[in-house]
Amino acid sequence: MWGCGALLGARTRSRLWREVLVAWGRRWSAAAPYSASAEPSRVRALVYGHHGDPAKVVELKDLELAAVGGSDVHVRMLAAPINPSDINMIQGNYGLLPKLPAVGGNEGVGQVVAVGSSVTGVKPGDWVIPANAGLGTWRTEAVFSEEALIGVPSDIPLQSAATLSVNPCTAYRMLMDFEQLQPGDSVIQNASNSGVGQAVIQIAAALGLRTVNVVRDRPDIQKLTDRLKSLGAEHVVTEEELRKPEMKNFFKDMPQPRLALNCVGGKSSTELLRHLAPGGTMVTYGGMAKQPVIASVSQLIFKDLKLRGFWLSQWKKDHSPEPEPVHDSSSSGGLAAQKVTPRAETEESHGVAPMKGRRVVASVAYFRPEK
Repeated sequence: MWGCGALLGARTRSRLWREVLVAWGRRWSAAAPYSASAEPSRVRALVYGHHGDPAKVVELKDLELAAVGGSDVHVRMLAAPINPSDINMIQGNYGLLPKLPAVGGNEGVGQVVAVGSSVTGVKPGDWVIPANAGLGTWRTEAVFSEEALIGVPSDIPLQSAATLSVNPCTAYRMLMDFEQLQPGDSVIQNASNSGVGQAVIQIAAALGLRTVNVVRDRPDIQKLTDRLKSLGAEHVVTEEELRKPEMKNFFKDMPQPRLALNCVGGKSSTELLRHLAPGGTMVTYGGMAKQPVIASVSQLIFKDLKLRGFWLSQWKKDHSPEPEPVHDSSSSGGLAAQKVTPRAETEESHGVAPMKGRRVVASVAYFRPEK
């Protein structure tokens, strides 16, 4: 399934959208039984007609819900997170941009209300998630084509299902695709308390990999350390500790990492490179510091370090039989078909939260309509 861009005050934005979405959920009631022959109903959605500051360009609007066609699926949204990539997309700074006007949100989980006569993969009551970015999940319900959705088990936590398609998948692919790691090998990462970082910790532990997890210092650093270790982190160090000469002794007791995962850039990424084993790889999937990755010539020549990038949307495109546009049947002006258009550059990242018992539990803002 399907990568940490410039946040531009994402924490403040997250609080804003949490208030918007929770308020939306409180006002929303469960949809009445729906059939393909029913009169078009109206749904609520967070829509933007042009790119810019999300607080200024996103509006709560009523949209018309079209009748279900033969290959369509009527979905009632249950929960949708707010990721930095969602903000980037609204700002126009993302690698995939929907045709405007568009509904915000790339990730979420919904429940199937009704299906068209040609639909075979899902049935009413099933839970579904977007197959690709750009579907527009910040709405109460919608009619999507069957191929735009993927069914997921309905017995997992709601927040886990809503955040399943990005962070855990990004973490897994980075752990599997760049170095042939074996149990006992080590991985070093920054932004370790991010959604991807916490998924890396848990997946690595399940694979028998040892992790060195770098975080920013803070007053409650011990509380954060304890939480990450409860997820399976072997070592948690601060950015400041990573720069100290004493870190050389640290790797006498464990193998130098062959894989580094960088979501920050700047000095933090330079430090990750400094501690990589010769021939190791640093994979960059975000740039929260808004600073370039800086690698010394000596590290590239004498240690033969490799610098790679990862974007989950590109991985999906490269591994799909054929690229398909994302369509939905909700209509309001230009919203009849929400088609995603590639851009030249960007990256995905996300601040969700831990998995418990191999299941993701989110702590980002999300909405859950009350029943």
